Amino acid sequence: MKNQSVLAWSMVVALGGFLFGFDTAVISGAEKSIQQYWNLSVFEHGFTISIALIGTVIGSLVGSRPSDQFGRKNTLYFVAIAYLLSSLGTALANDWSVFLIFRFLGGLGVGISSVTAPIYISEVSPADRRGRLVGLFQFNVVLGILISYLSNYLISQGGESSWRWMLGVQAFPSILFLVLIYFIPESPRWLILKKGKDAAALEILRIINPLNCEDELKAIKESKALATDSKGMRAVLFSKKYKTPVILAMLFAFFNQVSGINAIIYYAPRIFEMAGLGAHSSLLSTVGIGVINFSFTLLAINVIDKVGRKVLMLVGSIGLIISLALVSYTFYRGDLSGFAIPIYMMIFIAFFAFSQGAVIWVFISEIFPNEVRAKGQTLGSSTHWVMASLIAFSFPYFAENLGGGTTFLFFASMMVLQLIFVWRLMPETKGRSLEQIGTNIVMH
Repeated sequence: MKNQSVLAWSMVVALGGFLFGFDTAVISGAEKSIQQYWNLSVFEHGFTISIALIGTVIGSLVGSRPSDQFGRKNTLYFVAIAYLLSSLGTALANDWSVFLIFRFLGGLGVGISSVTAPIYISEVSPADRRGRLVGLFQFNVVLGILISYLSNYLISQGGESSWRWMLGVQAFPSILFLVLIYFIPESPRWLILKKGKDAAALEILRIINPLNCEDELKAIKESKALATDSKGMRAVLFSKKYKTPVILAMLFAFFNQVSGINAIIYYAPRIFEMAGLGAHSSLLSTVGIGVINFSFTLLAINVIDKVGRKVLMLVGSIGLIISLALVSYTFYRGDLSGFAIPIYMMIFIAFFAFSQGAVIWVFISEIFPNEVRAKGQTLGSSTHWVMASLIAFSFPYFAENLGGGTTFLFFASMMVLQLIFVWRLMPETKGRSLEQIGTNIVMH
């Protein structure tokens, strides 16, 4: 009962991750057609691609407010509606400004989803399976990316209006997500901490952990008592007490993006064309990226609770440094006739999926104490998306003016710094309850 129920709830919420990944990557197959359809300048084109990221940044910044005030479940309803309206609106738009509004709305859904979904799954998961279950969110993100690449490749054969179908097919999983949210319960930790509904929370905890549900209820209530200081004031995220998880979340999210991952996700066909592949081969090669991303994320979430978050990050950081350095070297050498760069980039994707990709939402959802978890997740998520928007917006400029060699050398150097961060600063969180992790990191 426990395994089936918690897994089912996690899979429903992780469907938000599928839509997150699909919405993020689907634009890569449509961006050139959209530029031609509205005859966009370079600046307008960059703004069109990044408008969803702007929405994502705003969504991630405000994500803790609805999540704390209205509950995790009700916030997920809004996310599902945002995805649905965005897919339909962008597919049907005949005016550029209308298209921008609906892409922005989709980005808003991605941002709020990146805060709320990992929090929800972490709060309903047993400690010994939390990494794998929260990892389902990232697994579905990369599944969404893979399906969007495959969908783009298949739909691209459909003529001038194919870009509309690329964006519009997202409506189907959005409707499914909206319906399935009805069947999941509210987070028991939210019910206790924000509403004081201990009895309702206990019923959910009994499903999650029937043997120790009373002890878990007691631990959550004790963490609620610790959330206030001696004068009865509520704790504030940006205070000395929480400096360690704040620093960890911001650095982890920063390094996630300066790996260059979103530049590759958004501009993969363009990068492959820079490397000498034709347009059709470039679009097909993105499907290969999606398959590798999917496969290595699946591998990571199956071992994350056994080997731990830190081991995955150490292995991944070394692989990212080597693969990015090889891409840079190949661009510098100017030998763009073969498949070296696509192969090196697929190695990069494999190591990213096995480390940063699988760990980020798990780690950030774990390291903050109960009383500031939503705000902490918002901080980590917003840092992630601010960096993502900066990288995606600036990548075409730097790639064109500095060249692929210098651009990818920068990404490689950032991964050297990430390796030092993981080795010296990152704590291990596997196998411990959220209450234990929060207390240990705050007191560290």
